[in-house]
Amino acid sequence: MPLDFERCYRAVQSRDPRFDGWFFTAVRSTGIYCRPSCPAVTPKAANVSFHATAAAAQAAGYRACLRCRPDATPGSPEWDARADLVGRAMRLIADGVVDREGVAGLARRLHYSERHVHRQLVAEVGAGPIALARAQRANAARLLIETTDLPVSQVAFAAGFSSIRQFNDTIRAVFARTPSELRAHGRDRGERTPGALTVRLPHRRPLDPAGLLRFLGARAVPGLEEVAADGAYRRALRLPQGTGVVTVRLPPGSQAAHVDVTFRLTDLRDLAAAVERTRRLLDLDADPVAVAEHLGADALLGPLVAAGPGRRVPGTVDGAELAVRAVLGQQVSVAGARTLAGRLVAAAGTPLARPEGTLTHVFPSPAAVADGVGAVGMPATRRAALVALSAALDDDLALDPGADRADVERRLLAVPGIGPWTAGYVALRALGDPDAFLPGDLGVRHALTGLGVAGDPAAAARTAERWRPWRAYALVHLWASLDAASPARSSGPAARPDPPDPSRPADPPDPALRKDR
Repeated sequence: MPLDFERCYRAVQSRDPRFDGWFFTAVRSTGIYCRPSCPAVTPKAANVSFHATAAAAQAAGYRACLRCRPDATPGSPEWDARADLVGRAMRLIADGVVDREGVAGLARRLHYSERHVHRQLVAEVGAGPIALARAQRANAARLLIETTDLPVSQVAFAAGFSSIRQFNDTIRAVFARTPSELRAHGRDRGERTPGALTVRLPHRRPLDPAGLLRFLGARAVPGLEEVAADGAYRRALRLPQGTGVVTVRLPPGSQAAHVDVTFRLTDLRDLAAAVERTRRLLDLDADPVAVAEHLGADALLGPLVAAGPGRRVPGTVDGAELAVRAVLGQQVSVAGARTLAGRLVAAAGTPLARPEGTLTHVFPSPAAVADGVGAVGMPATRRAALVALSAALDDDLALDPGADRADVERRLLAVPGIGPWTAGYVALRALGDPDAFLPGDLGVRHALTGLGVAGDPAAAARTAERWRPWRAYALVHLWASLDAASPARSSGPAARPDPPDPSRPADPPDPALRKDR
């Protein structure tokens, strides 16, 4: 959204929470910056300036409002939608690449010079990569200060700061309080779980928690994921510095503003990456109101959108894992794909140092996948596809938030055994493309036919053109419509056969999977 002063000021006057994260309001007379929905008295227009990011407001000399907590807003959905350099850079910075690899590492991943990346970020969002990473470190530090009993010195290094002095200076500059004062006035000083860190992840309302839980639960891989008896979704994580387990407790209604998430991490330096990957898994930075306004006006989709407010596109915590699981799922049911993935995890996954519930392993790395496919019963053609994909992933095929979506599609299609459906599914869930669509998907065909229109791939592609730029959300609504048509079946697309990849001839039936069909 362009930072048009009049439009932004009207949003501040209305205290509209839909704009939280889109921009930040800085007030000259107080020296603070706020989210648009801050409940404080609306400042005079003459005293206000608007910034695209919290880092830009901080660079201009403003501190975060301690009433509305602008550093705890959902991320801007603009960065998820944009496939250009700035959008890719913002997603990588949120994943912690600058803290781990420096600005040079960020530029290398984007295939541009450091100077060009800095210039583009400053022009678009008002802050360079170092300032953006600093703002993220400050937010991670606040979470650790307020929600753990870690000594402040440990918090500093866990949040990514290189020195105690840098940590203290940043906290004072961003929050106008010392770390000790921030801890004393923390809002989340509730009961602690030893060894765990519980945070509240904000999102824009409404949210469809039941749809998310059905989708993820139906695909939960034994040993890697589970839906607990209390309804919580739990899974193991492979993170830059170590491993971890995340437990997600989705709110019971569509109007809750936060999702409660608990992390157990072997290295607290992974906190920022774990939070960001969980947000992508749950699609928490989406703007459901904007999606509903566009898709809800469509005569075909309107009733589906009205019946499922706040529906999200489930993502992933690991793009390489998602790609491997997509190939495992070719030509078999979702239950069959889950069984195959469970065998692969048991044979080649990394054991957790501390198993939790039924979780015992982290999904294998690409190199381990190539070594472990022999233990998974599947046709030789699909084994060969997995080996080729693993080699590409182990080489330089990156399926991270900063990947060039067009380049990833081209390179995936060059892998033997991967066609348009698999490449599109990776774009949908691993790359977070909000406009990804699968015209050859079997569920899309059934859903469109059930709505009274042609469902063949060519007709589906033509119909979906009017749903741009939110075709991924249209796809999820179409999948969900299959549940409504057959309420007796289990939930979501898992109740139907996993759609075959039309680019490949059907594999012969795998005897090991006949029980799952």
